Amino acid sequence: MHQDCIFCKIAAKQLPTQFIYEDEFMVVFPDINPATPVHVLVIPKKHIANLLELQPEDKDLVAHIMMTIPKIVSQLGLSENGFRLVVNTKENGGQTVNHLHWHILGGRFMTWPPG
Repeated sequence: MHQDCIFCKIAAKQLPTQFIYEDEFMVVFPDINPATPVHVLVIPKKHIANLLELQPEDKDLVAHIMMTIPKIVSQLGLSENGFRLVVNTKENGGQTVNHLHWHILGGRFMTWPPG
């Protein structure tokens, strides 16, 4: 855990957050500034700054997260109409918290390009 990382603090339950899902590797919780009717964040409990910082030993963690996302999407009621999964990376990619995370966005039709 990085002491100054808000997502590490959330995952460690040092900040009050309502988890939609939790297991030993990851947590899922609502985004505080939702961009869509359904907008949750999926974060690994292990601190990884961004997608570019993944190491070979993280492959099982990432596989676990990706295999769990369909369960979360189903729980959120997004399976039938679809959703968008986003990983912002670094400043130009729109990453505002330096802890790897996935956005699950849904509940409305998505346009392209995203902006």
